[in-house]
Amino acid sequence: MEYRQIHQPFALETKYTGLPDTQQILSNELQWLQACIDYRIQLYFQGDEEDPAPFPRAPQLPERHAGEFARLLRQLNLNDEERLLFILALTPHIQPQLLDIFFTKNVLYDRIYSEFGGIAGRIHGGFIPTMETALFILAGNDLDKRLALMALFRPQHPLYQQELLLAPAGHHDEPISTALLGVPHSVIEHYLLGLREVTPGYSDFPATCLSTEKNWSDLVLTTQTANQLQELEAWLQFGEQLIRKEGQKQFKPGYRSLFYGPPGTGKTLTASLLAQKYECGVYRIDLSQLVSKYIGETEKNLEKVFREARKKNWILFFDEADSLFSKRTQINSSNDRYANQSTAYLLQRLEDCPNVVILASNLKDNFDNAFIRRFQSFVYFPLPGKHERLCLWENGLNHSSLFSPPTFSLEPLAQQFEIPGGTINNVVRYVSLMALKRESRDIHMEDLVEGVRRELAKEGKSL
Repeated sequence: MEYRQIHQPFALETKYTGLPDTQQILSNELQWLQACIDYRIQLYFQGDEEDPAPFPRAPQLPERHAGEFARLLRQLNLNDEERLLFILALTPHIQPQLLDIFFTKNVLYDRIYSEFGGIAGRIHGGFIPTMETALFILAGNDLDKRLALMALFRPQHPLYQQELLLAPAGHHDEPISTALLGVPHSVIEHYLLGLREVTPGYSDFPATCLSTEKNWSDLVLTTQTANQLQELEAWLQFGEQLIRKEGQKQFKPGYRSLFYGPPGTGKTLTASLLAQKYECGVYRIDLSQLVSKYIGETEKNLEKVFREARKKNWILFFDEADSLFSKRTQINSSNDRYANQSTAYLLQRLEDCPNVVILASNLKDNFDNAFIRRFQSFVYFPLPGKHERLCLWENGLNHSSLFSPPTFSLEPLAQQFEIPGGTINNVVRYVSLMALKRESRDIHMEDLVEGVRRELAKEGKSL
């Protein structure tokens, strides 16, 4: 048996080099797996050594950032054996040639070594590892260690529970170690390719991805609101590091914030921009799909959302959340009792959620007091003042590629009409359509006033 010569002890350079985040972390993990395979092959076929070098240690991860894959590894807090199992399952997808050494034949029996495990892929022809492959790399002939490591393959293990590995499914009349090591395609898409907008593949999933083409310069907030967002931003940037360093005895994972204020004041846009800035998905919960008239179904629907969010580090955004998280009622019927049980369940599930959860509402007072105590922050989105309204009008009308900036002052509009940004956006849409209808590049003041009148009429108001 020929083997690659390696130098011990193994020491992987772990300094962050500034290459694309996930690519650099994966490169480090694959180098480590290569060293582990070389170590085991060399030690196994050289025979027992009196004082063998230590098994290669996993490379150190960056403290924060460095992409979704690094964040996942930090969040899972895997030991070296679990981490090797995960990267071994990923390897056929990203560097299959690394495992070709396991096709080496045992010349005595003219077949591959049984202890290598694995199978040849039916189409791509590469080596697909099994549990036996992992046991060989990690334990060799050490029977005690092999038996101890079998616990890694129990369906209750977090790697299987969080659907990061495919459930082990060996044939009933074959050894359990013949079960293949595989990862769902969603793991490749999300953690390696960064396709965060992919919605889970079942039609009744009660959440949709929020995205925006806008940026922070399009969001106009009062100074008070911007200041209130600072703690939430700090959590998105440093929360994972805080939990990892201080431990969960000191701080529970997760962060809950209430965005409240009149409609159209920027709550949804703020959530979208936060996700954009900190490179995570944000999903709006569809309450019509979440809330069911059948007892127990609401909890099942909610569990789908929390399970996916935990796996993929989503921000969860409950719009009009007071309809779901409202104050509990006095029990006058079985329906009231069930409603209160649902509220109690939601309270507990929110408290245990390790993600950022944003609840949006028009009114803070609509919430159950028990919910209020569980929020880490409250962010008030008031109606914009004159200065903010002028900025919103200017953002909407002065930067168009189709129309010329207005030749008249926008200050009278900002002064006279106390309306939110969402309404201003609707007016800008209306006047743009009117200009196109006239085949003109000019915005007219009378169209702006008519647009405002139409928006106020929706609320039963007049100029």
